[in-house]
Amino acid sequence: MLRKMEVKTTKYSESINSNRSGNNSQKRERGLQIEGYSLEGISIAGHETCIIVPSLNLAFDIGKCPQRAISQQFLFISHGHMDHIGGLPMYVATRSLYRMRPPTIIVPKVIKESVEKLFEAHRAMDHSELNHTLIGLDVGEEFYLRKDLKVRAFMTYHVIPSQGYIVYSIKQKLKQEYVGLPGDEIKKLKLSGVEITNTSTAPEIAFTGDTMSDFIKDPKNIDVLRAKILIMESTYVEDKTTADNAREYGHTHLSEIINFADMFQNKAILLIHFSARYQLDVSLTLSLSLDAHTKLSPNLTKCRRFRTSRNYSGKCGFLPFHVLKVIEDAISAIPPPLAGRVFALTEGF
Repeated sequence: MLRKMEVKTTKYSESINSNRSGNNSQKRERGLQIEGYSLEGISIAGHETCIIVPSLNLAFDIGKCPQRAISQQFLFISHGHMDHIGGLPMYVATRSLYRMRPPTIIVPKVIKESVEKLFEAHRAMDHSELNHTLIGLDVGEEFYLRKDLKVRAFMTYHVIPSQGYIVYSIKQKLKQEYVGLPGDEIKKLKLSGVEITNTSTAPEIAFTGDTMSDFIKDPKNIDVLRAKILIMESTYVEDKTTADNAREYGHTHLSEIINFADMFQNKAILLIHFSARYQLDVSLTLSLSLDAHTKLSPNLTKCRRFRTSRNYSGKCGFLPFHVLKVIEDAISAIPPPLAGRVFALTEGF
């Protein structure tokens, strides 16, 4: 059973984001800086997916409950596969352990009852409260993070019930007919119940979770393709696996993304959920393991966990070097109009 502990001088939300590298006092840069947002996470198909947006205090999916996800107050679950939801009880329990506020967890409404039963089973085994707020959200429904931010669920197409999420910014702008009025008059109008502002929303970040490419063609998902940043799966990137193979398992192939290139109005697309099952090309011998940190573009892979090795066991996160090479080559070959605005998340925690 997890027991509560005293946190005397340092908040856990601060400590889990500090450098864990022994005597090195300098913080290590993590994640990707894209369009004004810091995006962190890990996403390896079949292993674990958890994407964190620290500035919004939220995470998409929880994977195995990576450490830095624990400080996020809001968690949005895309579907019930274990590599996306497996760490959920640990996420709640660890927040309780460090006396953090109970989190708010948003799940597809269709799996809410199953998630409740999951927590009941863990309460029975662990004899802990596992306090949290659980909200079931249907496609098209919205949840407000705060007055200026809301999240809407959108349709995705996986082999089990699934959905993605769009984060919208909300702004209030004074109506044109009131522009130039003295502040006292505007205040009086507002107090009298007159609606003096127009509300505008803009899609900031969209997250697909696992899905086939069908979500791209769904006319109801236009805002997904307009979001400033689209975080989407691209499980397969090489030619040995076809788009039909990807569809068989409810996933997307990079070739499909390229085929729909003209539909993406996003300023940046972050590809996640790469398969680690690529076959090693025998021509990529010892030199690849030793020189991967120079051969892989840091702007594309953001690999910061290089460990020199004399075999193929060297990794960045969980991805072996030859897989990173396959991913980098595929991303580098993306033609216009997507070229230059597609990134690959390969960094682990």
